[in-house]
Amino acid sequence: MNPGVEAGVLAPAEPTQTHRGPGLPLPEQDPFYRTPEAIDRLQPGAIVRSRRVELALFGRVPQRISAWQLLYRSCDLHGTPEVAVTTVLLPWDADPTEPRPLVSFQCAIDAIASKCFPSYALRRGARAAGSIPQLELPLIASALARGWAVSVPDHEGIGGRFGAAREPGYRALDGIRACLGFTPLGLNPAAPIALWGYSGGGLATMWAAELAAEYAPELDIVGAVAGSPVGDPAAAFVRLNGGFFAGFAAVFTAGLCRAYPELDRMLRERLSDAYLDMLAAAATSATFPLLYRFARRDIDKHTADGIAGLLAHPELRRVLDDIRPGGRAPAMPLLILQGVPDEVIAVADVDAHVQRYLTAGARVHYLRDRTGTHLPLQFLGLPVMLDWLSDRFGDRVLAPNSVRTVWSVACTRSGLRGHAHFARLLLSMLLGLPIRPRAQRMP
Repeated sequence: MNPGVEAGVLAPAEPTQTHRGPGLPLPEQDPFYRTPEAIDRLQPGAIVRSRRVELALFGRVPQRISAWQLLYRSCDLHGTPEVAVTTVLLPWDADPTEPRPLVSFQCAIDAIASKCFPSYALRRGARAAGSIPQLELPLIASALARGWAVSVPDHEGIGGRFGAAREPGYRALDGIRACLGFTPLGLNPAAPIALWGYSGGGLATMWAAELAAEYAPELDIVGAVAGSPVGDPAAAFVRLNGGFFAGFAAVFTAGLCRAYPELDRMLRERLSDAYLDMLAAAATSATFPLLYRFARRDIDKHTADGIAGLLAHPELRRVLDDIRPGGRAPAMPLLILQGVPDEVIAVADVDAHVQRYLTAGARVHYLRDRTGTHLPLQFLGLPVMLDWLSDRFGDRVLAPNSVRTVWSVACTRSGLRGHAHFARLLLSMLLGLPIRPRAQRMP
């Protein structure tokens, strides 16, 4: 296991723990998540403790996937040391002596309730109905079916700080460092690495991609895939308010209040008690129930100055400027996928995000899908995202920068073939069969 460094002396990580469901304690009740003393004396990515875990589809159907969880040292947006958790996976019965790449998959957590953290929601016995990571487990399994190792960090941190700038990137990158030092995975320290995420996970992926060269230059990150990566959180906040997806704006606000105490104080002075009570309820709600509860809630009705007055406040402007990605060009090549008719994330916001990267000198392949709406595109675009990652791991020639609008990324020969593989994978998961690399599973 990866040692921590304490005053220049190697300090071994705490002993491995084993925990199996059902009846899982929530993270705040689970001693595994406890911060050790002198966390600031550990190096970023140093493992504090680890345990084997059992995963399940929707918390119910046990999955034959080799899985561990690592608690490791990372930091918040101010650089203050803290612990974070990643769930690390290998294909079933994988030989750890075989070389393999590593994918860091950032889930679209899009909630601040601890039951939505991947480290809880993906486990057998988890009671996390309505959480997005449970929907994304088949996508993660698709990477395992390619023979890759996967890290799934709780990129919002133990505090559920949804929307904060930079933090998701630090946690993802330090999670990769922890994986490379975790002996049971058998990863070469020079193993090729990729980043991948969609929606809120795409935003977290972009933070990791932007920060990697400066924060973790030793990592060989060969590419990053981001689907519908928000683009401009401030614009999304205004657009979603009062609509059917107003819950996203509300939980985003609740997460930012955790990360920026000065914003929390300002909003408490200006929002009605009724709206503050609803924000407090977000602390225990999974994403989809939250969307139902907040549908068509309009913040204009809960503040004297209206949303325009809030946006004009210097404190809110400072935060919104801080959380806007695209300020620096990622060093690795990027694939960005976005639906033109996306009802949650505006294509214009992602267009502008891509343009910021291109202007800064990034290597970007941008695919705009004319028919892709928000949630379906994550699955319809799976083959093209996996194939692009496979090309990066295979060191294949990278196409020049491009911005293309296509009718559908799913309606190609390779796309249809990829969806057939995915259908077989879903059947295997429903039956609880081992998730192994495709060549081992197919006759």
